[in-house]
Amino acid sequence: MQQKLLERIESIVQMLRIATRHMPPPAAQAVVSRFGRDPFLILISCLLSLRTRDTVSFPASCRLFEYAKTPEDILKISIARIEKIIYPVGFYKRKARTLHSVCQELLEQFEGKVPHTQQELLSLNGVGPKTANLVLAEGFNIPALCVDTHVHRISNRLGIITTKTPKETEAALQKVLPRKYWIEWNKLLVMWGQNICVPISPFCSQCAIFDWCQRRGVTKSR
Repeated sequence: MQQKLLERIESIVQMLRIATRHMPPPAAQAVVSRFGRDPFLILISCLLSLRTRDTVSFPASCRLFEYAKTPEDILKISIARIEKIIYPVGFYKRKARTLHSVCQELLEQFEGKVPHTQQELLSLNGVGPKTANLVLAEGFNIPALCVDTHVHRISNRLGIITTKTPKETEAALQKVLPRKYWIEWNKLLVMWGQNICVPISPFCSQCAIFDWCQRRGVTKSR
């Protein structure tokens, strides 16, 4: 049973690598492509992307990085000014305050450097498991499973796991997903979830991994 599951996972990864080749990358990977593997910029872009589409959060991150690329630089900009720069990301007022708070914490507790352990990252204001793991993966190339809504939804639809919450999904995937795929799994499933395996009425007729999917919870598709 375990061997068959591993073979399914291998096939899914290989097919998604090909099928997503021409899709726009998620915001974190787009930041790496444009600015390099800078953990601070990735952290800031992750905080801006929470509950906001990548098509909105990534341009907002780029606008902000024109003015600031370090914690010191961010703190030199007033919260009111940051609000205007990052608008219209969701909860932009709260996020502007969070950016100031995080930068202050980085300077006071970590000498201005982004920490590279999950526990330390989670100690920062506004940083949850999803953000922490994405920073570890994309900022430091440390194997970590970033479970967002797409990863949670599609991993269950595929029938690889059966979970009810992202926290359960992270724990379950750690048991079945080869460690070599931990970083890549988020990128592949986010792109697939944004374009094909959407939350409501997914495009199953266009799905490259249809033959490996159990379509759990799918009641209507296109």
